[in-house]
Amino acid sequence: MDLFSALQTSVSGLKAQSYAISNISGNIANSQTVGYKGIDTSFVDLMSQTTPSKEVSGSVIAQSQLTNTIAGSVTSTSTPTNMAITGSGFFTVVQKTGDANGASTFSGTTAYTRRGDFSQDKDGYLVNGAGGYLTGTNLDPATGQTTSTGLIKLGNVSLPAQATTTITYAANLPATPTVDSTADPANSIVGPSLTAYTATGAPLTINTRWVQTTSGSAGGGQATWNLYYNSSTTSTANWTKTGPDFTFDSTGALTSPTGGSATLSNVAIGDYTFPSLKLDISGGLTQYADSTGAATTNALSQNGNSSGTLTSVAVGSDGKINGTFSNGSVVALAKVGIAQFANPDGLQADSNGNYLQTADSGSPLSGLNGSTITGSSVEGSNADIATEFSKMIVTQQAYSANTRVMSTAQTMMSDLLNVIR
Repeated sequence: MDLFSALQTSVSGLKAQSYAISNISGNIANSQTVGYKGIDTSFVDLMSQTTPSKEVSGSVIAQSQLTNTIAGSVTSTSTPTNMAITGSGFFTVVQKTGDANGASTFSGTTAYTRRGDFSQDKDGYLVNGAGGYLTGTNLDPATGQTTSTGLIKLGNVSLPAQATTTITYAANLPATPTVDSTADPANSIVGPSLTAYTATGAPLTINTRWVQTTSGSAGGGQATWNLYYNSSTTSTANWTKTGPDFTFDSTGALTSPTGGSATLSNVAIGDYTFPSLKLDISGGLTQYADSTGAATTNALSQNGNSSGTLTSVAVGSDGKINGTFSNGSVVALAKVGIAQFANPDGLQADSNGNYLQTADSGSPLSGLNGSTITGSSVEGSNADIATEFSKMIVTQQAYSANTRVMSTAQTMMSDLLNVIR
């Protein structure tokens, strides 16, 4: 390498260190930016000669190196729609491009971000501090089925009234019940009691009692029970048999009905009739000995509800945005869009804290795939000021050293010219 090459190498060194200080300054400036991923600098040596015996270091170039796989610290916030990803993955967002005829328009290009400071805009869409609108799947609060994919919109969601169609029940019936011969119906024990709902959302209380019609000591070890409900809404009870027999073998296991459920047809309470109620007993209905002689309820719920308005939302670890309604129901409203990449550091950064897919990153894969989401939280920047200051000192020293090389090469060239004179 001659003196002129040394000068050129020093210039490339100055450029490379200038590039590095630019990345450092950007990291320091964004040390408080939500979801920011710092940019490191890698240096690549360009060999001026490749003969093994004459390998001489040539110039240098600086390249950016993303740190998308390094997570920032997660902090709690007071905004329920703020969210942070624990593990790998990115939120899927689009950018707003304008408003036309009172309606917002959005870019058709999906971007990816770790910036999760989402909050509702005036139209109920979730948007983060950099203008990224969250996409995913919107769900019907009544059925849980997908209504649309794309922008997640909450807004003023209401929950319509839904008639009870399924009662989930798990219990143990005593092998030897303690009955009251004067009870109505005779020789019965107290069964489950719960509130069900009509098609208009009106509450109705369903009170039940169990009657053992065949004990386990008879009928070849089989025991048979009937379930009764009070069809009256007045002070005078009117106990009505629900229909199916419930039979248990000598071990206390349910043998009938099979399939984990029973159908209760035309359950009439007062003026209202439930056309068909499914009694889901897949959670377990048994007949074991119990010293109290009473039925022990292990699970009891139903799927009906009155109408309700949305009062609050919360983000679950599975990425579902759940709404709490004025009637006490908690149901899923949407599912957050999450994308995974085989090489996250191969993504292309843009100026909004987002990343775009490239050939190096690979195609996005949907889903959390082992990651989780924390609601009412945001992920901070992964840039550490102390580390960046340390790198700044090293970069400054390297820059100064390159200027010294330039001045030394200039002095050597002057000495050579003086020889000629």
